[in-house]
Amino acid sequence: MDIQLKRGLLDVCVLAAIKNEDSYGYKIIKDMKPYIVLSESTLYTILKRLETANMLTVRTAEHGGRLRKYYHITREGLLRIEEFKNDWKEILSIYRFVTKEDDNNDERGISCKAAKPLGGIAP
Repeated sequence: MDIQLKRGLLDVCVLAAIKNEDSYGYKIIKDMKPYIVLSESTLYTILKRLETANMLTVRTAEHGGRLRKYYHITREGLLRIEEFKNDWKEILSIYRFVTKEDDNNDERGISCKAAKPLGGIAP
């Protein structure tokens, strides 16, 4: 998958994980685990990027004698989720076009699924 696309998708996933309540790193990973597996280093890189982009804020609170960072989604973060939902409709439309079942019957009689470019030039 294209790295920029994946980065954008993961950013929105993390924002969605904290949309309804403030959360901390371990809980975000745990909440996302049924859908996406993230390493701690990947998560904290994303959280820092989202903080820099003003899509979330961070507060520190003591929990069990230790300091814990809690992440809170901002208005900008909520707007990013809505943008994603709107963009996703277009992405799904493109995906459906690319994967449509009748693509085996193009006008040249060539199966799009079976056709392989030769030297970078499509048949």
